[in-house]
Amino acid sequence: MKKSLLALLIVLPLTTTLTGCVISVKDGQVDHSIMGDSDDRSYKNRKVIAQVKLGASVVDMQEKLGVADFSETYTYNEKTIRVLYYRSQRKHKDGLTTKDECTYLEFLNGALTQTGNGDEYKKLL
Repeated sequence: MKKSLLALLIVLPLTTTLTGCVISVKDGQVDHSIMGDSDDRSYKNRKVIAQVKLGASVVDMQEKLGVADFSETYTYNEKTIRVLYYRSQRKHKDGLTTKDECTYLEFLNGALTQTGNGDEYKKLL
């Protein structure tokens, strides 16, 4: 009886003090959170894309921007066209990325030819 009463006296205050606890995880100076990450990534992508020059290589852009949110590759007149979509704004609060929230980068044989709003991209046919 004394042991269970003692255990109850120790456990009860601990459980009441830990309710509603929020744990924040930081890896060095990086704060890991869903909304903070999406806003930061959109801003970073806009900042990098604003400084791109036509003719930049697909490899260079992937090194600067990372993995694209969407990617398409097709051929037109025996030329390889690759389109990368990077999130650059948040329109929908659903946590998903759609092409209308992206900026596209079109590469013709590995060289950047144009950029624009993701939902406005038209394939060359």
